[in-house]
Amino acid sequence: MAQKLWEKSVEVNKDIERFTVGKDREMDLYLAKHDVLGSMAHITMLESIGLLTKDELAVLLEELKNIYATAERGEFVIEDGVEDVHSQVELMLTRKLGDVGKKIHSGRSRNDQVLLDLKLFTRTQIKEIAEAVEQLFDVLIRQSERYKEVLMPGYTHLQIAMPSSFGLWFGAYAESLVDDMLFLQAAFKMCNRNPLGSAAGYGSSFPLNRTMTTRLLGFDSLNYNVVYAQMGRGKMERNVAFALASIAGTLSKLAYDACLFNSQNFGFVKLPDECTTGSSIMPHKKNPDVFELTRAKCNKIQSLPQQIMMIANNLPSGYFRDLQIIKEVFLPAFQELKDCLQMTTYIMNEIKVNEHILEDDKYLYIFSVEEVNRLAREGMPFRDAYKKVGLDIEAGRFTHSKEVHHTHEGSIGNLCNERIEALMKEVVDGFCFENMEAAEKALLGR
Repeated sequence: MAQKLWEKSVEVNKDIERFTVGKDREMDLYLAKHDVLGSMAHITMLESIGLLTKDELAVLLEELKNIYATAERGEFVIEDGVEDVHSQVELMLTRKLGDVGKKIHSGRSRNDQVLLDLKLFTRTQIKEIAEAVEQLFDVLIRQSERYKEVLMPGYTHLQIAMPSSFGLWFGAYAESLVDDMLFLQAAFKMCNRNPLGSAAGYGSSFPLNRTMTTRLLGFDSLNYNVVYAQMGRGKMERNVAFALASIAGTLSKLAYDACLFNSQNFGFVKLPDECTTGSSIMPHKKNPDVFELTRAKCNKIQSLPQQIMMIANNLPSGYFRDLQIIKEVFLPAFQELKDCLQMTTYIMNEIKVNEHILEDDKYLYIFSVEEVNRLAREGMPFRDAYKKVGLDIEAGRFTHSKEVHHTHEGSIGNLCNERIEALMKEVVDGFCFENMEAAEKALLGR
């Protein structure tokens, strides 16, 4: 059985070991590729300051590339008795290369190693989330343009209120995603700073070149203060979780709208048949299960920042084992959100719109404000026009054309979709993902 990195002469109690390790080995599989990448940058720096020879660096890098490829294929395994991903990588190197494999830990602690792994994992996941959001955004903008002439009722208090359009409805969620992406970009920039070299939170007596590892890994900058680097554990996850929750909030609201508008009482949209399920006893049923599950999953993701805060918010500076539990709620959240984005993008692309909603006279009163405004334009004081139209409605005399001619920015007749697209492009370009991608490819020799 492999010895723990920290184990000396006293063997730990097995029940204590089971409790303290928890799900860490399972969670560490998310981090395997990133742990290897961080080690490659670290040992390249160690060679530059004389703690490894050129030959030692060459063989270590070659074997680390092999381990990276194993992780990339999904074949990386943390063996029984091995505590975590860091221990497994070091064990694999030592088996293959002997004592030289034991040298990779010089100048770092598992504390800054897992900090680094989490940041490398998270920034990669943020990139994938951003790409998925952009795909949904493109579909929403396209559908907004396609259906910009199709009117629908707008609601307040779930009462019919004023004319809206499918152009506005699709476009509203597109613009919401722009703000969500701005939040995500801020989280990315806070994440994309290098903690490596902070060791256990107090630096190292080795003359580490932290600027070098920052460049090798394509970080924007350092977490300069080594104490703050360690304090950033939990804070980074919380900040990113808030950004994920913002996206999830948009998806949840969209899912709710779609479920409501798909019901027979509304009949505004029709979801793709392949995205609905049936009933075991009611043959007519086509249930919007995908969007109901999306709503539930996204509501769960919206609780993620609070879960992280409740784990980390009463900890003083320095490392504490409490932080391990954050991985259990944080690491799986990205795939769950990506799944929701993928499902929503597919359905929004295939959704069918009812283009004849307002032919039903039960929606006639949404044009009451149009009539008030018409009278006001003709010179009647607004409050008098409001009263006249109200009395006409009460008396059953109200009629109005079912057309609208709004012209101001962001209204039915002037969606400003091209400006919303420009805002999204500006945010997407601001991530600068290419820097991290180029650095990782260079480390791997690709």
